[in-house]
Amino acid sequence: MVVPRLIERKRDGGVLSVDEWRDLIHAYSIGEVPDYQMAAMAMAVFFRGLAPQELSALTDAMLASGDRLHFEDDPRPRVDKHSTGGVGDKTSLLLAPMLAACGVLVPMMSGRGLGHTGGTLDKLEAIPGFNTGLSLRDAETQVRTLGLAMIGQTAEIAPADGKLYALRDVTATVESIPLISASIMSKKLAEGLNGLVLDVKIGSGAFLPEPERALELAKTMIGLGDARGCPTVALITAMDRPLGVACGNALEVGEAIAGLRGEGPADLMTVTYALGVEMLLLAGIDRDAASARRRLEEAVRDGSALKAFASMVAAQGGDVATIDDPRRLPRAPIQHEVRAPATGIVARVEPRALGRAIIDLGGGRRQVADAVLPDVGLEVSAKPGQHVRQGDVLAVVHARTASDADAAVAAVLGAISIGDAVSDVLPLIAWRVTAAGATPYGGC
Repeated sequence: MVVPRLIERKRDGGVLSVDEWRDLIHAYSIGEVPDYQMAAMAMAVFFRGLAPQELSALTDAMLASGDRLHFEDDPRPRVDKHSTGGVGDKTSLLLAPMLAACGVLVPMMSGRGLGHTGGTLDKLEAIPGFNTGLSLRDAETQVRTLGLAMIGQTAEIAPADGKLYALRDVTATVESIPLISASIMSKKLAEGLNGLVLDVKIGSGAFLPEPERALELAKTMIGLGDARGCPTVALITAMDRPLGVACGNALEVGEAIAGLRGEGPADLMTVTYALGVEMLLLAGIDRDAASARRRLEEAVRDGSALKAFASMVAAQGGDVATIDDPRRLPRAPIQHEVRAPATGIVARVEPRALGRAIIDLGGGRRQVADAVLPDVGLEVSAKPGQHVRQGDVLAVVHARTASDADAAVAAVLGAISIGDAVSDVLPLIAWRVTAAGATPYGGC
């Protein structure tokens, strides 16, 4: 295998064989292909795409590069959810315990922050002591016992994807449908699932802002899942404004805990319940959306979802006292209110700019090895269409230094536009996508 020739062929629009993709990914996973060559291949794929057989080969090669979770002897349904990422998107923190409380096994493998969006692992690790680095066998045991585990991608699971995922984040190759699809599905297929629900974002803060490309991504991943015995459904949801109020690792954990108590922001809970309904339907727990919704609401109302979250936190070494008292979560020393400079209508709340502001505060990564600060972030209470008066609080900046806070205030004021009317706002949930096609979302 001569790697430069493979890169050259893909650069020029050619097709690699199944064997070539298998050999390339294996060599990369064991260190025989350096990052600079794989970065060049990723860029070639970014511009040239992959033929269907190439996408299938890449997914299978990354899946085969590691081990899998095994639940074949357990009759309980196993379902997971994956989001393509957004600012303030903490639905995974709510869904895993809610589904576990409903009798579904949730072996949730998550990622770290990618580009301007936050990562579930970074959020969980804001809980003092929380360990996302469980081995596969320990994760299996915990899922069987508690019904859920939320873990990172270790060297055991799709290690080739783990390396490529980090590489894409720093080489401007994130927004590639084939690379996104193969990355997500190789990890999810390794979980031994009976079903998978995808939350594919659209809007200015999404990796793929255009609805057409988001639908293409959803259909691509659904095809990969269905062909491998994992029925997959997607919801297309809005990321033209942050989801919820909290944006930043510890802040989002606190908001997720509030959601599990039945006190979460309306937009966050709407998306969470919609995704949870799809998960229960795939699991076969309920046959219609209305009964599934009632089951989820009851798990929140009776406290069983919060109890499941607390049990997971305890099992994975986290400070369980944060569940009863979220003030124990890391808290930045400076909180600075951002006030409306004028009276009017909130026309726009730009999530990508807010995500970049969080990175500048230290709450995200510019490079793979960057440490993430758990306590910094933004609480963005302003919503498109909201009427505000001059001096009203639009957001609160959580920062470690005064200069960081000042820069974040300026960024927030640049991200929130106030005018005479609201700009076009996307529906919170636009489409439901299955193997049969996409239909406008009708609620649950």
